[in-house]
Amino acid sequence: MELYFLGTNAGLPTTQRNVTSVALQLLEERRSTWLFDCGEATQHQVLRSPIKLSKLEKIFITHMHGDHIFGLPGLLSSRSSHEGAPALTIYGPHGLKDFLESTLRATQSRIEFGLDIVEHSGGLIFEDEQIKVEAQALEHRIESYGYRITEKDRPGSLNMELLQEWGVRPGPEYGKLKNGECISVNGRTIQPEEVLGQPKRGRIVTILGDTRPCPGIHPLAVGADVLVHEATFTEEFADLAHKYYHSTAVQAAEAASQAQVGQLILTHFSSRYKDVEQLQPLLHEAQAIFSNTELAIEHQSYPICARSSMN
Repeated sequence: MELYFLGTNAGLPTTQRNVTSVALQLLEERRSTWLFDCGEATQHQVLRSPIKLSKLEKIFITHMHGDHIFGLPGLLSSRSSHEGAPALTIYGPHGLKDFLESTLRATQSRIEFGLDIVEHSGGLIFEDEQIKVEAQALEHRIESYGYRITEKDRPGSLNMELLQEWGVRPGPEYGKLKNGECISVNGRTIQPEEVLGQPKRGRIVTILGDTRPCPGIHPLAVGADVLVHEATFTEEFADLAHKYYHSTAVQAAEAASQAQVGQLILTHFSSRYKDVEQLQPLLHEAQAIFSNTELAIEHQSYPICARSSMN
């Protein structure tokens, strides 16, 4: 599980950075990619990345501002050129369905794969045996959401030495034990708890849409291994951030500290900060409050490590 940033700018693209989009790579966990927001030219960024549109399983839209959705129709149209592309589900606020259906109809774009558009108002929006996704309203100029992605706990490691001693050979029996089933070998009934170590805690990733500080952030972020939070401005422009319903790097760090997250990744930077060097003040302001903070750098991967294995 890792994050890969395709766009980190707020509002407008620059020659250095594109507008918002971040991929959650779940290749080992479920052989798929989930995308969060899809600003204009996201598909061009995908071409420069290891991400494959054919592996795209879900897209989550935080809100309906153009810098978060204008790349969606083009990306969907391009995905149709991938023969045999699997079905895709898109989640987002009210208005998303009308926007996509109207745009695709007006441009006579043909979608050659199953497409399900799910509009929501927060709460539990997806769950299967591996992962659940919850959404919570934030505070922006329009309806905006953050997403909390929780990986369910995984079975512990098998005691291979004990299994070999009891005559259990590698194969389907191992899978049954991992799934919590008893097995019988050589007249012995083996209970899963006899041969399984402690469960491995699932990882939690929180990805926020545009927001200024608000009560909705904490329940999404609390205890997360990684929090992705907008940091549009330095503290010098705190009044401007509040006026336009955005956050400063300091406010992002305060949210991370209060929620006791493992790591904070800042993104959604104002175009006034032209390059990585000019982003350093945001990083330093945040690190003064929450030391384990990084800047989101486009075309860079950020592995998601469970808290117990983080420094």
